[in-house]
Amino acid sequence: MKALYSLFLVFALAALALVGAGALGMEKAFGLYIPFLAVAVFVVGFCMRVVDWGKSAVPFCIPTTCGQQESLPWIKQNTIENPSTTGGVVMRMILEVLLFRSLFRNTQVNLQEDKVTYGSSKWLWLGALAFHYSFLVIVLRHMRFFTEPVPGIIAGIDAIDSMLQIGAPTLYLTDLVFVAAVTYLFIRRVVVPQIRYISLVQDYFPLFLILGIAFSGIFMRYFAKVDIISVKQLAMGLVTFSWVIPEGIGVIFYIHMFLVSVLLAYFPLSKLMHMGGVFLSPTRNMNCASRKFRHVNPWKFENVHYHTYEEYEDEFREKMVDKDLPVDKPLAEGAE
Repeated sequence: MKALYSLFLVFALAALALVGAGALGMEKAFGLYIPFLAVAVFVVGFCMRVVDWGKSAVPFCIPTTCGQQESLPWIKQNTIENPSTTGGVVMRMILEVLLFRSLFRNTQVNLQEDKVTYGSSKWLWLGALAFHYSFLVIVLRHMRFFTEPVPGIIAGIDAIDSMLQIGAPTLYLTDLVFVAAVTYLFIRRVVVPQIRYISLVQDYFPLFLILGIAFSGIFMRYFAKVDIISVKQLAMGLVTFSWVIPEGIGVIFYIHMFLVSVLLAYFPLSKLMHMGGVFLSPTRNMNCASRKFRHVNPWKFENVHYHTYEEYEDEFREKMVDKDLPVDKPLAEGAE
């Protein structure tokens, strides 16, 4: 039901653009005003979330590590898995951002014959990598609509993406990879019981919204035959603030543009903000120097009473002894 609700919501958004830009003739609203407002919400919202995270207090040394920490000179340290220097943190962040290294190390846990088994789980890593990089290439390709003349690097990306020259117009490889990757991420979320159980509407909605953007873009390129010159004229008008609505742009373009606008406005409010949050995660951007330096709790106020271990043991000594847990003081005679 959560997936169906999200799918219905995306169809409703597409229908809204169809009626507004088609039947009601609101091309300016869906081609100029809404996209401009969506970009503003995206930029402002993104910056506010990042600033808010940056202001959060991180008083403790809490990096996620899974390798040998720096200790004695004769013990070899894992400088990437457990970095103690800024250089090690930078290297780990580069591998995390560009190659999703922690996701690559992910393992699958199963219960077989009352035994816990661990196995390799690389399909999620491969699907996520294909999705993000194909999305990046598609966004870069679309920059040719917002630049004049088109930079050589964007033209080169466009040429490489269409190098097989399949069909007319040329089929982009990233279009196929992108749709396949998003479809896989959706099927995995529906088929795997554990993932389906924790999935919410806000998990399905971005997937359907991105699929809607992809399918409307593919339909425009290969079936509806939208006037590319008019589309670029509109796009250049947006970035130069000389807004104009050219003649001959089909309603499918406004549906595509509206779905993109919804994604931009929704981005700062959703889990998609992990794009910016990964750089501010203290479990990733901190070095592990807990053995090199003494980390004192900055919130240890003198007028606050802390429950010491001695007090804890005095309170639970009988139960600890009953469970054969070690205690510092023996149980008093007659207490049993």
